[in-house]
Amino acid sequence: MLAADTGPNSSPEFHLKARALRLGVNFEWLDPAPKTVITGRLELDFEGDFTRVNNRNATSIRLSQPSLRLAWARIDRRFNERVTGFALFGQDWSPFASSTRPNMIENTNFGGIGYGAIFQRVPQVRVGFNYNAGGARSWKIQPEFAIVLPALGDLPINVADQLGFGERQGTDSDRPGVQGRVVLQGRLDRAEGVSPAEFIVSFQHARRTAIVTAASVPAQFSSAFPAGAEVSSNSDTYSAEFQLPTRFITLAGKYYAGSDLRFSLGGQLLSNFNDTAGLTSTVGVASIDGASTVVFGLLDGVPTIAPQRPVRGQGGFVQLGFPLSRLVDADPKGRNAGWTAFLYYGFDEALQRDARRFAPIRGRSDLFSGNIQYKLNTWVTFAMEQGYYRTRAANRSESDFGGLPLFRGVPSYTSHNMRSEFATIFTF
Repeated sequence: MLAADTGPNSSPEFHLKARALRLGVNFEWLDPAPKTVITGRLELDFEGDFTRVNNRNATSIRLSQPSLRLAWARIDRRFNERVTGFALFGQDWSPFASSTRPNMIENTNFGGIGYGAIFQRVPQVRVGFNYNAGGARSWKIQPEFAIVLPALGDLPINVADQLGFGERQGTDSDRPGVQGRVVLQGRLDRAEGVSPAEFIVSFQHARRTAIVTAASVPAQFSSAFPAGAEVSSNSDTYSAEFQLPTRFITLAGKYYAGSDLRFSLGGQLLSNFNDTAGLTSTVGVASIDGASTVVFGLLDGVPTIAPQRPVRGQGGFVQLGFPLSRLVDADPKGRNAGWTAFLYYGFDEALQRDARRFAPIRGRSDLFSGNIQYKLNTWVTFAMEQGYYRTRAANRSESDFGGLPLFRGVPSYTSHNMRSEFATIFTF
């Protein structure tokens, strides 16, 4: 996405990566109850930070550290021939907007952060049930509800606090986040080897609170706020997703919209802003974690705190998948049976009048990409991906509020990036 300043050129880069390594293990526990199954999953990857210790500083770029992806246990119970239920405890993909993800080679955040492919993993307690209606299309419906860690992605200003808390404005709200989804599944194409189609709707609600200690309250407002102050805002979002596989083509995508999409990696990663309309004699101070600025001011002569408003946004993607080998009737047991191709378009945007509160800043980004993959055998896949990334500023000219960001050292409304990636993927 558009940086504040790319320097004298567009900052081209070359990378060779080994940090895409992902490790995981599945668990299953035997239970004497024949209708109950207990399973678990532990998964990590090496997309973590880089070491910074005396015996590694000079070579830290090759020393990415392992980080947690998934860690959960799940209880499934069969009630009758048509109804099953489950309860999941731990960190898993979020029910909100994470059900459909594009098939992309760029594994770091799927290449879609801020470009329409929102997703997240989050600690949660999730319950749901599955009703199997059957029929010629094998219809199933599964509603789910989850209590999740209230995370908004407002990071502490210094590394020590981030290491200690990760973030705290969500938990400082003193209430859980809630998420839910409903999945409708059925066989669109009943040919052998074709997965069922799915349509998913989901929602999310969370609240964040920025705290100012008594010692940090500006002197002219200390009598009105002798014990300190708090200001909060909400994140309310929804999504619709679909996965429509057939023997000839697969269509997948999602649309999402809402407020404060930062933690879900959307809304141009913008969180909230201080609405100072009508206030005079304003003074901004840092919140207790340094992640926000809280503004004090006078409203008709009365000391008050500027409301913090969430940045509203929307986005989504659509991807077409082509089973090339099947389309040309390749021998399923031959070397030419593993060719597939994917075309992707995604966009993500913040509401322009909200984004301008961060000016100069990005307002909308989109991505065109395509990849072709060759599966040599069960364990080895070769792939090539080409992407065109484009970002536009929230302001349209240098005379707009805040001006324009710099791209190649020049104030620019639009920036772009061409990305080429070749991958050899080993799956065990």
